[in-house]
Amino acid sequence: MEELKSFESWRPWVAVVSVAAGVGIILILYYTLSDDWAHTLLDRGHTYPFSVQNGMWIAFAMGLGEIAVRIASARAEMRQLRKSYLPEDPRVILQADDLPDIYKQLKGSADRNRCFLPRLIDRCILQFQASLSTAQSASLMNTSVEMFLHEVDLRYNMIRYICWVIPSLGFIGTVVGIGRALEFAGAPEHVADPNLLTTVTGMLAVSFNGTFLALVMASVLVLLQNIIQSKEEHALNLAGQYCLDNLINRLYVAK
Repeated sequence: MEELKSFESWRPWVAVVSVAAGVGIILILYYTLSDDWAHTLLDRGHTYPFSVQNGMWIAFAMGLGEIAVRIASARAEMRQLRKSYLPEDPRVILQADDLPDIYKQLKGSADRNRCFLPRLIDRCILQFQASLSTAQSASLMNTSVEMFLHEVDLRYNMIRYICWVIPSLGFIGTVVGIGRALEFAGAPEHVADPNLLTTVTGMLAVSFNGTFLALVMASVLVLLQNIIQSKEEHALNLAGQYCLDNLINRLYVAK
């Protein structure tokens, strides 16, 4: 499927678009929120726009971009189940002579080397034609499903890294903010300032709010990651079940 191919091969472009979307979110927040909220969510201090909060928003947008890629992949895998690669009539028995026509139709599919279901059918047919053994075909299918599960898990490495780096940025921002607040409070010109306590507590509040914001972002990404990963794994399980019910269990070797 060209859609799946484009999403998988254009992931760098998705990352670029995600970064641009993150910058857009920052600009929207900057110009629409009040000063207090903008300072809390964006940390408009003396280092702005190079604040930790801005980096968190960009990382969050990149995480959403990765989630979008995985959603496209999961939907493409689910659509494979409606392709009717195999005869679904429970009364049909498949012999070795019936498989070349199925394999020919499968070979002409654009999804043969990309999606789980056609890859499973391809391997099982080739194994059965080579060995004429249903047991070996079933064993190969089980091994392939386990390998595909590992493949699905590897696809989420970048999302897991983003889910780790966002809280890390939040904690870094908190540590840096506390250091700035203590440096400000210890400056000789600020010791006699009657508003010193208010200013320092405001700086600390922004720092701790950054950590809170990072934890919220990471929680949202982790939730989406688990939902979409479960959908991809469910699509793989359905592909294995489809292959088992309509191919493996119907193979017959004439004695």
